[in-house]
Amino acid sequence: MKICFVNPPFKSEYGKFSRESRSPAIGHSGVLYYPLWLIYAAAVAEKCGFNVTFIDAPAKLLNEAQTLDRIAKEAADARLFVFDTSTPSIYSDAAFAAAVKAQYPQAFTLLVGTHPSATPDETMAISDSIDGIARREFDYIVRDLAIALRDGGSLETVKGLTYRQEGEVVHNPDAELIADLDEIPFASEFIHRHLCVTDYVFAAAAFPSIQLFTGRGCPARCNFCVYPQTMHGHQYRLRSVENVIREIGYILTTFPDVKEIVFEDDTFTISKARVTELCEAMIRLGYHKRIRWLCNARVNLDYETMRLMRKAGCHLIIPGIESVNPQILKNIHKGTTVEQIERYIANARRAGLMVHACYMVGNEGETRQTMVDTLAAALRFKTDTAQFYPLIPYPGTEAYAWAKARGYISDRYDEYVHEDGTLNCVISTPEISAQDFVDFCAYARKKYYLRPWYIAHRLWRGLRDFEDLKRSLKAFGKLRKTIFR
Repeated sequence: MKICFVNPPFKSEYGKFSRESRSPAIGHSGVLYYPLWLIYAAAVAEKCGFNVTFIDAPAKLLNEAQTLDRIAKEAADARLFVFDTSTPSIYSDAAFAAAVKAQYPQAFTLLVGTHPSATPDETMAISDSIDGIARREFDYIVRDLAIALRDGGSLETVKGLTYRQEGEVVHNPDAELIADLDEIPFASEFIHRHLCVTDYVFAAAAFPSIQLFTGRGCPARCNFCVYPQTMHGHQYRLRSVENVIREIGYILTTFPDVKEIVFEDDTFTISKARVTELCEAMIRLGYHKRIRWLCNARVNLDYETMRLMRKAGCHLIIPGIESVNPQILKNIHKGTTVEQIERYIANARRAGLMVHACYMVGNEGETRQTMVDTLAAALRFKTDTAQFYPLIPYPGTEAYAWAKARGYISDRYDEYVHEDGTLNCVISTPEISAQDFVDFCAYARKKYYLRPWYIAHRLWRGLRDFEDLKRSLKAFGKLRKTIFR
């Protein structure tokens, strides 16, 4: 039996829409994340003996007609179509699923992703052509649904599935989160068979890079973070160090052109003991001399672990700083302090690690003065790169519930991006309008990146690290239109 996995087309005339970015959009820096969650589900299905077709329309800039043509050529006999989704593209995704259903009425159309997981009834109501939704972590839900369709089994047995039965929408009990992540095939193996690494760009990494997860879930409770709240939960489940090391070895052998690994765990450094074990294994095997890597790392990371990570090949860490206002950090349940942020920045510099700092405006308690304070701190911290974004409240998060209850956001999901697919600010508070947030972030980026110190710093670092120079020039080429606007 064949299963067709589709990352659907969306605004391909403007660029590559990155659905699995934490804020799905067409990025100014040219970023395109691998559709990793769809990849993992497809790899599981393939492991179970199903014939798999994988079509990533954004990666190839395919429009709807071109994607339908590929389906006709490669998957006309598919019994199950699995469509990735996002909040900004949900109406388009549902319409594309309907177009596929019209051509292949006997096939089952399934939507997956954060948005349908958070709004299953609402999403099912968008179109009668949507046969079902896999809620939350969907690797095994897709597998179990495929088995039921192949064997003529009852859909009632598929945990985590929402589907139609005699005109009614039925929600089966939730599926358990996957406990043994070592059972999931390597994303890199599937990428090697079905995708092209040069189609994907992670702006903070050397090109080409490859992304993978070493764990799922996040124990932090940040009220805006969509994946822990809608898909993977707050229990941090880990692949074994041996399993991760085997995949790194596979990448080194199979992808000689890949220059960097991006560990995409929400917070890679939750367990110091596990990070230590992994780093020591990379050093022992000499992997640190063959490839470098980066990761997301909370500001509670200690100096000793930073030093070991640097020795093991890590060159950049990405913290979500968000704000330097203590009350805002409490309001968003960040679980960090300004003192930790200060110490983290200093320790990273001592350890020789680059820092890409993430700042956010628009959270509960934000004022014009707190935004000014955040920018002042960002300029003072002098991290290697920084991003400034308005809060984007996604359905299923506490931030969305907070903003919705106060009338700060609209009911239209297609407003989450502009007509050209770039990220839009959807939140307006009584004190600060959406345009004010956008204007501030644009001003902050210009102020940050056009400083004489920053330009000299990037040139100095580029002379020491040619890969970083190439990355900087490429990113700046993409960003210059917005910086100089």
